[in-house]
Amino acid sequence: MKFTNLTRRTEIGANSYYLEAGGHRLVLDCGMHPKFEGEDALPNFKLIADRPLDAIIISHSHQDHIGTLPVLMRRQPKARVFMSEATAEIGCTLLHNSVNVMTRQREQLGGALYPLFTHRETDRAADVWHWCPMHQSISLSGEHATERHTNGVTFQFFDAGHVLGSTGILLHAEGRTIFYTGDVNFEDQTIAPAAIFPEDKINILIMECTRGDHAQPAAWTRAGEERRLAEAIDEAFRRGGCILIPVFALGKTQEILAMFYKFHRERLLPDFPIYIGGLSLKMTEIYDRCANMSRRQLPRLQLLNQLRPFVLNAETIHGESVRAHRVYALSSGMMMRRTLSNIFARRIVENPRHSIFFVGYADPQSPAGVLRNSQPGEEISLDLDESAQRVRCNIEQFQFSAHASRESLIAYARRLSPKRIVLVHGDPPAVEWMRATLAAGLPDSEIIVPTPGVEIEL
Repeated sequence: MKFTNLTRRTEIGANSYYLEAGGHRLVLDCGMHPKFEGEDALPNFKLIADRPLDAIIISHSHQDHIGTLPVLMRRQPKARVFMSEATAEIGCTLLHNSVNVMTRQREQLGGALYPLFTHRETDRAADVWHWCPMHQSISLSGEHATERHTNGVTFQFFDAGHVLGSTGILLHAEGRTIFYTGDVNFEDQTIAPAAIFPEDKINILIMECTRGDHAQPAAWTRAGEERRLAEAIDEAFRRGGCILIPVFALGKTQEILAMFYKFHRERLLPDFPIYIGGLSLKMTEIYDRCANMSRRQLPRLQLLNQLRPFVLNAETIHGESVRAHRVYALSSGMMMRRTLSNIFARRIVENPRHSIFFVGYADPQSPAGVLRNSQPGEEISLDLDESAQRVRCNIEQFQFSAHASRESLIAYARRLSPKRIVLVHGDPPAVEWMRATLAAGLPDSEIIVPTPGVEIEL
């Protein structure tokens, strides 16, 4: 049983993991790195170029987990591709949007590399994806697993509570069980309910570490944090300003819209205009279509009908004036250059009447991470092609992460007490805290931090 971390660095980036087990080869996830371009944005697929894959299994449809799937399918044409039904619908929309983004990048950067795949290639890829329900045992040939598959590799999906369609992946091979958490949340969100994961008989646990370097405040509750957000919005409006909330188009946008619905219903705030991006609109349409078909909180809530958000895109954002008493929930969540949130932030960052609220993860080196960690009056650059600006707007941080707290991840690992724990999907400080804590609390378990590109025996 062999494992290789195809992510190029120990970080949250182009997540992808190669596994050899039971005479079969497969890859878990194939993401695109948001901070790099061209080949550097891909996982290190060259490491498996001479190893034909039997399967590619996708945990969920965030860009850093599915963003290079058409590339890997082109290089591994015989591999079957598996994911949940919701992940397939969201993933197809996201990949088509990615083609549009890469086409614009080609015009900006020059060269013939972009786009890395085309709209036609995305459609052809999506046509052969296998949709798998939760909890059913599936063989790598795509059949429902029976007794005759006991000597092969089978897998099951478990609801990960992260975003719509997200899954943990349980693999059975050679009499052993391997569980890959993907991105997980063990607490209820506003829409997404907590993960339901297996609780015993796991030999090898492959676990994310996103929040490993942040302790959960002892008094934190989601309900309390929602009230704090409502109060902060009210205060910002009283100052006569607007609010920018950088969000990911998938997951965070819909969670924020659901919070606004609750604020209106509970009379915490009056109605106010809300602006979202074009991709966020498409993702919210999928959330609304799946409202009665997925395990979720507020199952009858139709976000677009109830909230009626205005929509901005790459063209209309330039003509949109900054107006008070409005919330702009715009992507990207990390405010990468030329995205809606980055463009809008540069308009308001120097105005003390306006506010920027951060509600989830941001890479410390991303524009969102730089702004979030800045001091009042500090000069920062949100776009290297633009002049530096002085931070004068109000900046606040709220804890609505869709990732599990480090405390809940440690608790889950302790309940399983697997023989080996492989730590992935985290920046070095987060991974190191998880490694040290698990090594102290589970002395009978081997804790592994896989060096990117190095094959290890499990």
